[in-house]
Amino acid sequence: MTERAVVTGGAGFLGSHLCDRLLAEGTSVVCIDNFLTGSPRNIAHLIGRPGFRMIECDLTGFVHVPGDVDLVLHLASAASPVDYLKLPVETLKVGSLGTLHALGLAREKSARFILASTSEVYGDPLCHPQSEEYWGNVNPVGPRSVYDEAKRYAEALTTAYRNSRGVDTGIVRIFNTYGPRMRPYDGRAIPTFIRQALTGQPLTVTGDGSQTRSICYVADTAAGVLTLARDDFPGPVNIGNPEEMTVLDLAKTIRDLTGSSAPISFVDRPVDDPAVRRPDTTLARDRLGWRPTVPSGDGLRRTIDWFAAELGTGDADRATGS
Repeated sequence: MTERAVVTGGAGFLGSHLCDRLLAEGTSVVCIDNFLTGSPRNIAHLIGRPGFRMIECDLTGFVHVPGDVDLVLHLASAASPVDYLKLPVETLKVGSLGTLHALGLAREKSARFILASTSEVYGDPLCHPQSEEYWGNVNPVGPRSVYDEAKRYAEALTTAYRNSRGVDTGIVRIFNTYGPRMRPYDGRAIPTFIRQALTGQPLTVTGDGSQTRSICYVADTAAGVLTLARDDFPGPVNIGNPEEMTVLDLAKTIRDLTGSSAPISFVDRPVDDPAVRRPDTTLARDRLGWRPTVPSGDGLRRTIDWFAAELGTGDADRATGS
């Protein structure tokens, strides 16, 4: 049983949900975050709770956690295009130095280490759907490279620590995840469309909207990450929903679910934006016994309800971290 876990980036969107889930299962949690893209509000409900400790620090510098640790979940990173394009050096540093220090912590504590990697390691894929055996098609000098290559390096470093230092590691490649605590202005499609639909603004679809995405509700993603954490499988393993839809269909679905009559507006597509994205989740299903359970309609309704409440405060963008 995992008695004590460290979650780097624990004040972020997915990280805070993992803190919630671990605590609910009886695991003590040390949350590490420098709040560069995460937010104190995401974990405010946990402050003072037995078994929860917050350490505010930059993982690219020195990090020390006293006491025993059974599990290190390394999620610290800017995750949205708005953030990593604004913070390119910081994104590369946390993917390299931050991962080095998180691995060092796991080695010191003889803890299992899980790297939260990303489907972006596949780049603009020439293989569809994407399985773990695919090496990817990433532009190493493009604007998205600061995130893509940081995660690819982090995977290589994690593998090196497993093979040469004997650290018990696992790599999870997370596909498009959504849910409560995303920021309305974080630049990703779902929060953007929901915010626009709820406020009556045109829904801005990039390109012609024919590019595809596969969206996974945050509760399912968190369950997948923890399933790998409690196994001894090194991965990498895809965690995502293999249900694929076009970005245009996603915008229309969100507009319908919100009851909005806002028009759809087409804008320029970002450089190196993937044309397709769908995980092959055979390995997660067969090796870990994991599969997503929340239908996209249900997950989107829950997310819309949360955004509606947040936008009603008039302070939503500052309220939550990515």
